[in-house]
Amino acid sequence: MTTTLRPSEPLQHSADGGRSRTYDICVNSRRVGSVRVATDPNFGGAAGLVERLRVDEPDRGRGRGTVAALAAEEVLRGWGCADVSISVPAEAAAALALARALGYAERSRNMLKELTGGTPAPPPGVEARPMTEEEFAVWEARARDAFAQSWIDRGVPEDRARAKAEASHRELLPEGLAGPGTAIQVAVAGGRVVGHVWTGVRELEPGVSAGYVYDVEVAAEHRGKGYGRALMLLAERVTREAGETLLGLHVFAGNTPAIRLYESLGYRTTHVNSSKPLL
Repeated sequence: MTTTLRPSEPLQHSADGGRSRTYDICVNSRRVGSVRVATDPNFGGAAGLVERLRVDEPDRGRGRGTVAALAAEEVLRGWGCADVSISVPAEAAAALALARALGYAERSRNMLKELTGGTPAPPPGVEARPMTEEEFAVWEARARDAFAQSWIDRGVPEDRARAKAEASHRELLPEGLAGPGTAIQVAVAGGRVVGHVWTGVRELEPGVSAGYVYDVEVAAEHRGKGYGRALMLLAERVTREAGETLLGLHVFAGNTPAIRLYESLGYRTTHVNSSKPLL
């Protein structure tokens, strides 16, 4: 039996030059699933995405998903993509195993916490206040560069990484500190700023909103003193005050201390994000 992809819609073009198309997965012309192939709007036309790959239950375990994934990669090569990314639900063990078998390496993960109980108070000796405009001017430029560098360190070309950082900050901070839903708090201990946390509210999926930690950092000279945990608890408090009961975040693979901290605070991984070059 031959497994192939058959377009189920015309090729879609976005205003910024992006492309996408949904395909039926077929075995001898019989539809057994579907997959969406797209360029990544965050990184431009050279970055590809394989999304929503699903094989119908009766045809699972027969290699259909493997062939479909490889065929989707071939489509992206034809579009000129240099790499491909996927995001797999953390509970989808078979899909995660398939990704590893196809050479995908974990790049990052999304994590989520359900906020229950009372609003946490700052630990003794730690105070919280909003970031000032003067502090924001210094922080914003540094944060944008650091965000770009975090992608560069993981193999994303510098021009694409910096374009993503610029676009993200334009989208999320269009009015700086005055933007609706923007909350950037600093933690103060012993009269000195020891770190900051930036939170907002975003839609995780249609109809489901949540607080989101966009950036959290403890100053290098103050690390290892529990301030990271204090900042994350501050993020919970800000999120609860905004009326949300979920708090999400994104963390890069390899940042083991951060992942351990988040897990100790009750966060669970919802999606594993992986990528590989298209040689």
